[in-house]
Parts: sequence; C-alpha cells; structure tokens
Amino acid sequence: MSFTPCKLKDAIELAYGKSLPARDRKDGDIPVYGSGGVGGFHNQALIEGPGIILGRKGTIGSVFYEKEDFFPIDTVYYVKTDPQNIVQRFAYYLLKNLPLKQLNTDAAVPGLNRDIAYDVKINLPDITIQNGIVKILETYDDFIENNRRRIQLLEESARLLYKEWFVQLRFPGHEHVKIINGVPEGWSLKTLTEVSAVNEQSLKKGFDGEIEYVDIASVSPNALNETTWYEFEDAPGRARRVLRHKDIIWSCVRPNRRSHALVWMPHDRLIASTGFTVISAKKISPCYLYQYLTTNSYVGYLTNNAGGAAYPAVTAKVFENSEVLVPTENLQIEYENFAESIYQEMQLLSEQNKKLAQARDILLPRLMNGALTV
Repeated sequence: MSFTPCKLKDAIELAYGKSLPARDRKDGDIPVYGSGGVGGFHNQALIEGPGIILGRKGTIGSVFYEKEDFFPIDTVYYVKTDPQNIVQRFAYYLLKNLPLKQLNTDAAVPGLNRDIAYDVKINLPDITIQNGIVKILETYDDFIENNRRRIQLLEESARLLYKEWFVQLRFPGHEHVKIINGVPEGWSLKTLTEVSAVNEQSLKKGFDGEIEYVDIASVSPNALNETTWYEFEDAPGRARRVLRHKDIIWSCVRPNRRSHALVWMPHDRLIASTGFTVISAKKISPCYLYQYLTTNSYVGYLTNNAGGAAYPAVTAKVFENSEVLVPTENLQIEYENFAESIYQEMQLLSEQNKKLAQARDILLPRLMNGALTV
C-alpha cells in the first residue's frame, strides 16, 4: 500500500471559526458549531458544506462532519482541504483517528494549539486508497445515520399522538366527553409528587462494585448517549442517582438546553449524576409523563424558576411543586401501549448503532495504518 510519511500541516489547513454570541443569532436552520457540536442555529452560514469542524477550546480534538452549510464559532477550527491531495471525508476520518485530545496546552481552559496540531506526524495514502477507506467507513456511518433518522421519526410519532390526544384533545371518544373549565371530564390537575417519586433511590457510600455512570454531558434532548463504567470507589462523587426502567432524567443545570431522557431497559447498575433530577412514575403512565415534562410550556416553567444568572439551575423542589394534567386511566393505558412499542423499537435501533459504531472504531485505526488493505 502507498503511504507517504508527512505532517498534518501537509494534508490540511486549520482555519479559525468566528465569534457568534447567542444574543447575536437570528432564527434560522443553519447549525452553529462549538467544540461540543451543534450549540444552536442561525440564519446565515459562514462556511458552505460539506465541512469538517475540529474542537479548539473546551472539548479539544472533537471532530464533526457537517453535510450542509454551517457556522463554526471561535472555539473551533474548520478544516480546509485540497482535493488533489486529500479527500475531504478521508480528512475527517484521519482527524478522528489522531490523539488530538492529548495535545492540550492550557490547564485552565483546554486548548488545541494549531502549530502543535500541525506538527503531528501522519501517514497519508494516495487518493485511490483514501477513497477505498472512505467507502468502507462511510458504509457504517450511513447505516448509523439511517437509524438515527428512523429514531427521530419514531420520536415524532409518539410526540404527535401526545399532542393530538392531550393538547388538541382529539382523543378516542372525545366527541362524547364534556369539557369543564378547559379540561375534559374525568381529568385532573395534580402535583408531580402525587403521581411520581422524585430522586427515590441513591447509592450509599459503602457500595462495592462497578457502575455505569451517566453525567450531564451524556444526555441530549430525548437521548442518553455516552456512559462510562467505573469501579464505584473511583467514580465521580456525584455518581449517586439510581436509574430504573422508564425513569425520567432531567438535567437541573440550564433547563433551556433540554437535557432529558426516558431511561429504557438499563443495566441494573446505571447511575446518574446528582446534577439530574430523577422522576419515577407511580400513579401515571411513564411515557405520557415524559411527554408532559418535556413540552415547551414545562421547559418554560423550569427556565423561569431556575436560580443563578451565570449558572442557572433548578432544584428538585421545583419539579416536585409542578402541576401535571392527569387524563383518565383508560386513556393513559392506550397511550402507554402505543408509546411502549415505539420506545422499544428506538432502543433496538440505538443498540444497533452502538454495535455499528464499535465495529467502525475497531476498523478505523487498522485502515489508517495500513494493517487492512483496501
């Protein structure tokens, strides 16, 4: 196989992103990339897609590939490539395979110095081999992306039925139900603690064994992404909240970011940070409750009750004091039966994606160092 030893600066150019504070962003569908990925949207792009984004400050060495136009802010580099020298998609996989996270040059705020990154030694294959490597790895990424889209469609179907039945009040048999003070007869308003338990179970300090840890960064809207296994004695001190099937986790920090998820068929030692509030449905449909607690109006309630200007956060008491609209039991059962099948399929697709990603990540270094021929 034809590989040429060189340095990263011989293959790509790292260009600085541009400052775009949240206050200056306009409503739009252009993704705004920081070192942690998409951090918002804007109405104007800085760079035409497709493109590569590399974390410069904060989450250094993070690498993202964006197919559409995007706006990289000043905590990232965007990558320029010469198609005569390197295939753009290959450059993405090359960066994913480099130990850039280890090149931190700032103890206070992690930073990736461009000159230090440029000096990293690489082996660059010829264009034909690059295309062959991309073809193999893209097959895995395409499967993963297709599954993600299916998951999004499934999520949307559960959300749409919730809106139709419980917001627009077009539930089965609604024609024959009286509306009293804006609420169907038989429905009621209750506090969250009347229908669920909040932070019901925590690990004690003397626990012995391994745990699967969920921190704030592990959760994005409607998704529990990455977890980390620790011996409990080595785990972060905040690893305390026990998670069980159909528990709802909500990040207490910056609720406007909507870091929440419905826990589905977890390991028996799945433990969340105390930075989450954990809500366990008791006298209400868990899937219905999850939809209710993630509506725009509920997010607004949490945001308005968050304390601290620089680091806005809500306490468990804010959740406990919130009100929940409780439909009739039969209607809850109908919705739960529908949503259960949806979330089960989503779980299967998520597990499939984890296996695909693991297989891809095993192949990546072997393809990049020439151990596997293409």
